Amino acid sequence: MILLGPPGAGKGTQAEVLSKHFDIPTISTGAMIRAEIRAESPLGLSAKKLIEEGQLVNDEVILGMLKERLKAPDCKNGFILDGVPRTIAQAEAIKGFADIDCAVSIDLADEVIVERLSGRRECAKCGATFHMIFNPSAKGEICDKCGAELTQRSDDMPETIRKRLDVYHKQTEPLIDFYTKEGLLKTIDGANDIGKITEDIIKAVEVTA
Repeated sequence: MILLGPPGAGKGTQAEVLSKHFDIPTISTGAMIRAEIRAESPLGLSAKKLIEEGQLVNDEVILGMLKERLKAPDCKNGFILDGVPRTIAQAEAIKGFADIDCAVSIDLADEVIVERLSGRRECAKCGATFHMIFNPSAKGEICDKCGAELTQRSDDMPETIRKRLDVYHKQTEPLIDFYTKEGLLKTIDGANDIGKITEDIIKAVEVTA
């Protein structure tokens, strides 16, 4: 399964729930890249610069990471892709080494996304995520899981979010037409609450199965 949709549409949240429901792993290139950034590896440093500018990490890096990950034993019964593919070129390349059963697009308006993402906070120590409106820490700007300071990611600043949305509309949104033509697309209303979105995705996927 591929999860599509603009940044902030809730793909990561849904991927976590769906992974448990179907007992298959979620493969998030975003999480893998952020781990490299925290480690300050050469890949992480170059990726950080691109992300802060609202740009995408290059295909060679993304697809190389993905191809290796799909060889792991836990992927033999299926997997969920979150954050990849982001371009038609990536989608075409993935067809060469992975079988995709469906692509789920979570649809949400830009202004709602800006509000959602600009309120997101991340723990500098344990990586836990919160939202100042929708999922606040009980301790305000302090992580209520480990007590470390909460920070706002540079790519969650409103001006960067709008750049990310521009990139999404130009480079990633065409995947909706791509997977429609492949007969794999399922569109879900991302304005609903989390539980309803999950329910809608499960129904759509089970129909596909």
